Amino acid sequence: MSYIKEITSVQNPMVRNTLLLKEKSRDRKKQNLFVIEGIKELQLAMKGNYSLRTLFYYPELISQEQLTTMLSGVAVRPEIIAISKEVYQKLAHRDTTEGILAVAETKTHLLESLQFKNKTPLILVAEAPEKPGNIGALLRTADAANLDAVIIANPKSDLYNPNVIRSSVGCVFTNNIATGSTTEIIAFLKKHNIAINCAALTASKEYIKVDFTPATAIVVGTEATGLSEEWLQNSAQNIIIPMQGEIDSMNVSVSAAIIIFEAKRQRGF
Repeated sequence: MSYIKEITSVQNPMVRNTLLLKEKSRDRKKQNLFVIEGIKELQLAMKGNYSLRTLFYYPELISQEQLTTMLSGVAVRPEIIAISKEVYQKLAHRDTTEGILAVAETKTHLLESLQFKNKTPLILVAEAPEKPGNIGALLRTADAANLDAVIIANPKSDLYNPNVIRSSVGCVFTNNIATGSTTEIIAFLKKHNIAINCAALTASKEYIKVDFTPATAIVVGTEATGLSEEWLQNSAQNIIIPMQGEIDSMNVSVSAAIIIFEAKRQRGF
């Protein structure tokens, strides 16, 4: 395999645009492109059928033979570009990305495109998560539990933020994900007869006493404000995790994991 070109200057237009894609949500949305770092993340993106536009590699850390093996199952090969150490250090967020980065095309994540592999799907809904690290942690939990889908309501951070990709360890590419407004998602869940179970402090039942075996959406809000009133008004059952300490909340990803794995236990894993 031969690369098309070699880039040695950090002022190269492709390098500068790749940096914009890393740093600016506006540019990611405008170009419908984003940046992937690392072998594991790249492998998961390919498994998730993402289209790769450009692949940058630093020959001191990864060989053309390794690239050939990695891209063996890709129908449309990306443009492959060797980069200098200076360019690699400029583009890479961390030293452990193994000498490889790629620019890939985003997906739309439309609600109407969601397809469930089970007749009684188990879904996680997160309303307005702000911190990329929390989104990544939620996606890792969803991956670990093999959920049917993750739906993000009123997203505050785009899914292709490098911190979301990094904190999800790439499973943002393999989870079944959709986004939409709270109103749209509630209508979607009701249309598909999926019970809405909201994590909330009021009018709640302990999570271990709730039946999660029917088609179920577990809905979580932010740690600061919880869920909006619209969710609570449409909840079939509010659920709560009993607390034995001095505070009444946990990190949203921890709370979601506790409830999700109780649902999985009830379903026989």
